[in-house]
Amino acid sequence: MVRKPTIAALLVAASPLAAATHTVAPGEDAQERLQEALILAEPGDEIVIEAGRYELTDGLSLDVDGVTVRGAGMDGTVLDFTGQAGAGEGFLVTSDNVTLRDFALENPKGDGVKSKGADNIVYHRIRVTWTNGPDAGNGAYGIYPVESEGVLIDGVKVSGASDAGIYVGQSDRITVRNSIAEANVAGIEIENSRNALVENNLATRNTGGILVFDLPSLPVMGGGNVIVRRNLVVANDTANFAPPGNIVASVRRGTGILVMANENVAIEGNVVDGNPTAGVMVIAYTQPFDDERYNPYARNVAVGENVFGRNGYEPQLDGADRLMAAFGGSLPPVLWDGIAEGNTGLRVADGIAGWTLGLTRPGQAYGQANPAPLDVPAPVDASWDDSGVGAPPEFEDRLG
Repeated sequence: MVRKPTIAALLVAASPLAAATHTVAPGEDAQERLQEALILAEPGDEIVIEAGRYELTDGLSLDVDGVTVRGAGMDGTVLDFTGQAGAGEGFLVTSDNVTLRDFALENPKGDGVKSKGADNIVYHRIRVTWTNGPDAGNGAYGIYPVESEGVLIDGVKVSGASDAGIYVGQSDRITVRNSIAEANVAGIEIENSRNALVENNLATRNTGGILVFDLPSLPVMGGGNVIVRRNLVVANDTANFAPPGNIVASVRRGTGILVMANENVAIEGNVVDGNPTAGVMVIAYTQPFDDERYNPYARNVAVGENVFGRNGYEPQLDGADRLMAAFGGSLPPVLWDGIAEGNTGLRVADGIAGWTLGLTRPGQAYGQANPAPLDVPAPVDASWDDSGVGAPPEFEDRLG
């Protein structure tokens, strides 16, 4: 006799397996138990890392879509990599739709949390700290998503990175918000990425506070459509401690917001104060390159209404003494190299002082500079259309 399936059996067969929770506690063999949970997780599962300190000797990795990794808070669950062997990142994610939240990493030998090709990823209340303070031997990046479509970084805190505390590279649809970047070389860095919103962050005690730029010879080119608004960019006065040869090793101590070789960048509503070299710096890429896709000019950069305090009072610039004397003891808050592609370049809101190096082409020697007060048009509309900029709104559902 052929037995017909019951309706209940059909419903069970048609439903996805229920998501599971994998709980990991501190203690002996925590490394193996935590990595095993990351390997055995199924899409939709949650991995709960209980409160405590986990002394780990190797990096962790996740390659399963749709997993949430949850700790007991940035100070409650601490993944301690002080004894990590090798130089790899603390935590590597290579899968999509992952949520990372409420835990900390301390002293990873390489980067803190790196996600590569991981679309729709959320970092929420993650702390990455190198506890010995600024040091060239620290890992390069704290929070490090790269080559991703859809990135939300919310409420994170990073200190001590020898490159960038919060770095997003070669990605699209990005939000970095409500976060603290302190005592890194670069506080927040948006590189070769599009449609990025950087808002409501604190960038302080870094060498440079917020950097937006493009570099040649990377798989993804053409960064732009970036809004930097309502951030506190204050007292970025740490000496540059990047290893020699690193691109950020050239960032001048005391740079508040830097835009280099990027397009359609809006800077508005920020408080920019206590940055010894410049509040805002807009420049072209100056090094030789052979990548035909690359545009070295900064294009369509708009500095809207911001609150500028005391900046430019101890600039790391050639001829600083003469410049300061010429400008009355400190430099105006907005610095432009003067290099533009056609009629594009820099616009600055009325009432904001600036100055230009008066250069005319990328790579031109600073010795040929002709410094002068800035004279550029005001933005056509200081209030930018942010539709399509930032992480997709549905990411909010993963923060509850």
